[in-house]
Amino acid sequence: MSTIKAVIFDLDGTLLDTAPDLAAALNIMLAKHNYPDVPFEQIRPIASYGSKALIKLGFNIEENHPIFAALRQEFLNIYSEHSCILTILFPGMSAVLAELQKRKIPWGIVTNKPGWLTMPILKTLQLIDKTDCVVCGDTLSETKPSPAPLLYACELLHCSPAECIYIGDAEFDALAGKRAGIKTLIAGFGYISENDKVNEWGVEKVISSPVEILDYLIPSPLEGVSRMRRTPSQE
Repeated sequence: MSTIKAVIFDLDGTLLDTAPDLAAALNIMLAKHNYPDVPFEQIRPIASYGSKALIKLGFNIEENHPIFAALRQEFLNIYSEHSCILTILFPGMSAVLAELQKRKIPWGIVTNKPGWLTMPILKTLQLIDKTDCVVCGDTLSETKPSPAPLLYACELLHCSPAECIYIGDAEFDALAGKRAGIKTLIAGFGYISENDKVNEWGVEKVISSPVEILDYLIPSPLEGVSRMRRTPSQE
């Protein structure tokens, strides 16, 4: 297995479990408009697809509807006030980030979420000073599935695409990773729908836990020393 010198994470459904706050914001808005709540089980699988998907789900309208844009902006405003109440790192992710820091392996975030929503969450969770780059949905003129945000993140992390690994949880993550020439993992613990044909996305692997990311990293110096000290009888 080749070794990786930098790691890039998608945000929603990969690094952070943001679905509870997204669901709460949607249902607050629905109540204001006298619409029924949407069960969390229906919201979670589409959380990675952003505000447009949530508006479609909650109000059963398409983007060409006359009030769609206004509803979307209203949702974003509500979400901005509730974006980091229930949001947490996925279980096991804190240990992965600690290991990256220990090994001095840089890591970044590439998300389609706009910066005005992304940065307050990262600051509240005290991640902003730990990550080496943050590429948001409004950083460039293109968003995933374009490879541009991932390639830009590679530049910021001072590594080539071949030296990097990307972890996401949606089909557009898989497409962006492949187009950028970056080895891509899919977070099976993220917001995967039962209708998602993950095995057809052409990624390196679907991981069931964040700790599996560590299998792709360069060995730490201590690991190297440990291996060198092994005798044939210990192998």
